[in-house]
Amino acid sequence: MVQYPEPVLDATFAALSDPTRRGVLELLGRADASITDLAENFHMTLTGMKKHVGVLEEAGLVSTEKIGRVRTCRLGLNGMGKEAEWLEKYRQLWSRRFDELDTVVEELKQKEKTRGQKKQ
Repeated sequence: MVQYPEPVLDATFAALSDPTRRGVLELLGRADASITDLAENFHMTLTGMKKHVGVLEEAGLVSTEKIGRVRTCRLGLNGMGKEAEWLEKYRQLWSRRFDELDTVVEELKQKEKTRGQKKQ
């Protein structure tokens, strides 16, 4: 089994694997919001939303602050730089592979064209 030295990646990708949590990040990208507001927006219980926010907070994607009885959420300090670097490596890998595949396809097309001209 491959071991990754970055547990941050695991926490971030696990947090991002849920559509509700991605939606929460999208909303918080526009403005800070209370857990109550987020729960209402996603039609879920406060307990359910607290769990989602907790996962995002553990990954550093969200931070919360309690003022009185209201817990306000905002985007966290994790700018996802390491995650972006990891994704970029694989984007480049796949880009190279697709470029190589394009070359092979073009070569095959040329061979087919040449064979078709010889038969005539």
